Amino acid sequence: MHAETEGLALAVPDGAQSARLGLCIDASHDLEIGQCATRLRLLVAAGFAMMLISASLAFGWWDVIGNYGTTIGYTGIVVFGLITCRLIWMLPSERGPVVIVTTYGIRDLRIGNEFLLWESIEDVSAEECRGHKVIVLTLTPAFQRQLACVHATTRAAPTDRVVIRADGLTMEFDTLLRACRDCHAASDSRTALRRERDHGTQSLAARTS
Repeated sequence: MHAETEGLALAVPDGAQSARLGLCIDASHDLEIGQCATRLRLLVAAGFAMMLISASLAFGWWDVIGNYGTTIGYTGIVVFGLITCRLIWMLPSERGPVVIVTTYGIRDLRIGNEFLLWESIEDVSAEECRGHKVIVLTLTPAFQRQLACVHATTRAAPTDRVVIRADGLTMEFDTLLRACRDCHAASDSRTALRRERDHGTQSLAARTS
C-alpha cells in the first residue's frame, strides 16, 4: 500500500505493520492499496503443481484413469497454464494498486475504471457476504436516477449500491472502512459548507437588489 500526499510516497508493508500504520492515516491523504502478494503467490504455486500433475497424465507417467488420461492431461495443461499466467500477470509487483481512496471519491479497479465521487454516496456501511466482510456504498437517489438512464440505454441491470471487497488487499478491513467513512464525512462537510456559502451569497444578492 502507498499513501501519497504532496508528491511524496510513503511505503507501507504488508500484514500487521500495515494495520498499525493504517490507524494513523489521515482522511486528507490519498490511499493507493494494492493486492496482497502472499495469496497470489500461493495460487501461482498451486497452478504450477496442477500443471505438473496434468503433464504426468498427458505423458503417461502413471496410468490410473485409463484411456482418457492423455486427453485430461493436455486439457489440464492448457487450462491451468492459462490460469497461472493470469495470476502471474496480476502479481502486485507488476500491476500496482487496485483500490484508490481520496478525499473526493473511491475507485476499485477490480470492478471498473470509474471514479465514484463521495457526493454520489449516501452511506458507507459494513456487511458480511459469504463469510467475508465487505464495504457497502449506498448510492444517493439522484445518482441512482442517473445510472438508471445509463442502464436503460445499455440494458444493464440497475443497482443502488457498490460493494468493495477487502479480502486480498494489503490493508485490513477495519482500516479501509474507517478511511472510507472519514473521507465520506469530510466530503459531507465540504458539501455543507459550499451550500451554506452559496446560500449566503444568494441572500446577500437578494438584499442588495
